[in-house]
Amino acid sequence: MALSGWVCVVTGASRGIGRGIALQLSEAGATVYITGRQEKTLKQTAAEVKERGGYCVPVVCDSSKDKDIEELFERIEREQNGRLDILVNNAYAGVQTIFENMGKKFWETDPSIWDSINNTGLRGHYFCSVYASRLMVAQGRGLIVVISSMGGLRYLFNVPYGVGKAACDRLAADTAVELKSRGVASVSLWPGAVQTELVSQFILEKDTPPGVDPKFKEVFASGETTELSGKCIVELAKDKNLMSLTGKVLMTCDLARRYGIQDIDGRSVTDYTSLKFLLTQVPYLSWLSTVVPSFLRMPRFMLTLASGRF
Repeated sequence: MALSGWVCVVTGASRGIGRGIALQLSEAGATVYITGRQEKTLKQTAAEVKERGGYCVPVVCDSSKDKDIEELFERIEREQNGRLDILVNNAYAGVQTIFENMGKKFWETDPSIWDSINNTGLRGHYFCSVYASRLMVAQGRGLIVVISSMGGLRYLFNVPYGVGKAACDRLAADTAVELKSRGVASVSLWPGAVQTELVSQFILEKDTPPGVDPKFKEVFASGETTELSGKCIVELAKDKNLMSLTGKVLMTCDLARRYGIQDIDGRSVTDYTSLKFLLTQVPYLSWLSTVVPSFLRMPRFMLTLASGRF
């Protein structure tokens, strides 16, 4: 119960990664406020938390509605005497839209796809970060985690998705600049391929959509469980050197190695930066993966160079 007495918020926790994070935080002893748009699915998550001996507070909150967000944090301030230790910005409303438009170019889709993907999953994150920071700065400590992805570095899915994820990374980095002197850490977390309910519905249980690399399906078939990100956040919150990581983009595979984490089903976590894994993704070089040691990894500066724009 390493987080006993802590107060956390996980947005978009009725399913997927958010649900997995809420389960792990509550299992570690924290009181977790979970948000979502549907009371029914929130109560299902809350019931599972209770079964594991944890405690959470389900709150119907639409992260695209400013008033809902404001009332959420007012409630936390009132009920927890102003205490808030962790905010996980995870709410996202664009998954179904993304998969329904797979293979289409940006000019072939209705421009409203931008709002479907980025109103909840970017604008909402900013609003939550503002209100959470007001509580955290007052107490002189806290951790804000923005759930992002490799789409912030290179093209993935579509234009609005990549722009939104790059902005999420920048949100974590820039808020960290202003929060660091107040004892509050802010990071962006990149899960790997995650086997969420919607990924199973739209990718694993269907034929590969036209124009999509078949390897895309293979990567998700061996992907992380929804709770791995939660295990990483629990360990991150306990880290005495947390402030040395503020402002950074962190990958679940890196944190799993840093803290010695395995996934909840006992599997080792796929290291997407290992040369062995990267070689398996290149058809004419995949044979090399059998002889390359697993400890060899791509230096992080090469990831930056790969996305260089100058």
